[in-house]
Amino acid sequence: MFAPATSLFAFASRAVFFAALVLPWAATPTPAAEPIKIGLSIALTGGIAPIGKQLLVGLEIWRDDLNAQGGLLGRPVELIHYDDQSNPGLVPAIYTKLLSVDKVDLLLGPYGTNMISAALPMIMPQNKMTIGILGVNVNQQFNYSRYFVMIPGGDEGVLSYSRGWFETAMAQTPKPRTIAIVAADGEFGQIACGGARDNAKTSGLSVVYDKSYPPFSTDLTPVMHAIAATKPDLIFVCAYPPDTVAFVRAAAETNLNARMLGGPMIGLLSSTIKMQLGPLLNGFVFLENFPPSPKLDFPGLKEMLAKYQAKAPSLGTDPLGYANVPFAYAAGQVLAKAVADTKSLDHAKLADYVHATSFPTVLGELAFGHNGEWKKARLFVSQFQNITGNDLSQFRDTTRQVVLWPAEYSNGKIIYPYQDAKKK
Repeated sequence: MFAPATSLFAFASRAVFFAALVLPWAATPTPAAEPIKIGLSIALTGGIAPIGKQLLVGLEIWRDDLNAQGGLLGRPVELIHYDDQSNPGLVPAIYTKLLSVDKVDLLLGPYGTNMISAALPMIMPQNKMTIGILGVNVNQQFNYSRYFVMIPGGDEGVLSYSRGWFETAMAQTPKPRTIAIVAADGEFGQIACGGARDNAKTSGLSVVYDKSYPPFSTDLTPVMHAIAATKPDLIFVCAYPPDTVAFVRAAAETNLNARMLGGPMIGLLSSTIKMQLGPLLNGFVFLENFPPSPKLDFPGLKEMLAKYQAKAPSLGTDPLGYANVPFAYAAGQVLAKAVADTKSLDHAKLADYVHATSFPTVLGELAFGHNGEWKKARLFVSQFQNITGNDLSQFRDTTRQVVLWPAEYSNGKIIYPYQDAKKK
């Protein structure tokens, strides 16, 4: 019944021998897949950093969600980013480094009109694709087929960024007759207010003031006094976050008789700035990309925002993130679907696919037109109403930042003229 001792010894010897051969191989870990590297420039300091920081967190949440699902093409995704300090002059060198030194596989960004305009002349000769995160009609000057942008301006061009604002103004009684236009002297300000000039002309308005000021200005009281002296019915402002604050404060200190005041004032999209300004916001009619409306509840949006809002306190970023973070996350969704469906990192194939495809995102279903803009514009005009105090809860929905336009998303009526809303 028992094997001889010599047989047992021989068997044991052979087992040890084979184990010695096998174990070194078994102990060697399987090499990790090389990550797919995605590079971008993003403002983490300077005038537009409050938005840049939100966008980066949105992209990091997208990266983590994607990697938890297995990454792309069986590989993890890695973000490589550099701070452009809100300075367009630094952007070309960043994208040069991303492509030539970091050897990134894919590109995103940058954020903002000025930064995208600085990046494209470097990206285009390399025939690379990028998805810009919020930039106003940049591709009108480049006509580059491998550029796409997340801002929902549509193929109509710069006119779409103020059309709703002017339609809202011209529907009021008494009908306005004159307008003042004031813009930050930067790429965004000039493009956005350029469209406003065309819409003002189409509306039959007389322009009584049309000047620029240095971007990121923090005291615009003299500018507001100069505007008030022309007695305009409407005041249309194209401003960055710091100068948005300066304009709102200057308006509160000036005896304005304007009937409607606002425009694409980027700072009004920041929850932190809203809390800072509180009741001074009442009456401002501003342009939004994505208001916190229950009519815009798309798959994955609540979950993504919950993750962002959980991180925001420790990061010191906007506590809600509604106006900006979904655009970063959706940019990642578009890029990921293009890579997964084409099974490729080839920029020509990816660009062709993005042009031809509709994408389900946290922003809803979207598709891109010939110039990289959304095929169908979806911008909003809202007004701050009945703001009291400086608490965050007032800005979690559209109760006090009422959507006025377009009609299918409207949840209230304008308080007109501006002075009436200012008294609330």
